[in-house]
Amino acid sequence: MEHRCGCGSVHNDAELGVQYNLYKKIDIDNVECLNEYEENSGVTVFKPWEERLDTSKYVESDVDDELLFNIPFTGNVKLKGLIIIGGEGPTRPNKVRLFKNRPHMTFDEVMTEADQEFELCNDESGVHEYPLRVVKFSTVNHLSLHFTGNGGAERSKIYYIGLKGEWSPAHQHGVTICTYELLPQKSDHPTDMDDQTREVS
Repeated sequence: MEHRCGCGSVHNDAELGVQYNLYKKIDIDNVECLNEYEENSGVTVFKPWEERLDTSKYVESDVDDELLFNIPFTGNVKLKGLIIIGGEGPTRPNKVRLFKNRPHMTFDEVMTEADQEFELCNDESGVHEYPLRVVKFSTVNHLSLHFTGNGGAERSKIYYIGLKGEWSPAHQHGVTICTYELLPQKSDHPTDMDDQTREVS
């Protein structure tokens, strides 16, 4: 089935649904959403493709229009695409800035240069892809998304964040077991006196 998004492009959502499944590879228990109005509401926007139009789950900003997501993955990801369903009318964010591999980012740090950024269009069907620079996002274990601006509303709202890419397990470093001798053993360190004692006996 094809949809036309607010940007004027036509998209095949059946193909997109197969590709946008990286939400399964998010370390959901450790996702952080800064400036969310309701605690733990930020994680609800990472959901299956089939549930992307469910408006009962969303995140809303608190004191201003900004939202900052810190998203750890369970392995290494080659990110290829992003889909955003923002809120209705003026609550839809205007821009998203992406930062890779910078865990626990704060609003004090988001003014540094982003790895990529997009002006967001009105995409109520959740089918407009924002293509990521694959070379830049080829080895990602953590992604930060900084949303700014809206149409003049007091708060910004997001219903869905979809991620497309390839996942691979993180490299596990082997544990080296070392045994240390805490106290010297006399039998391990013979002395001249020991040799003389053995000769006499």
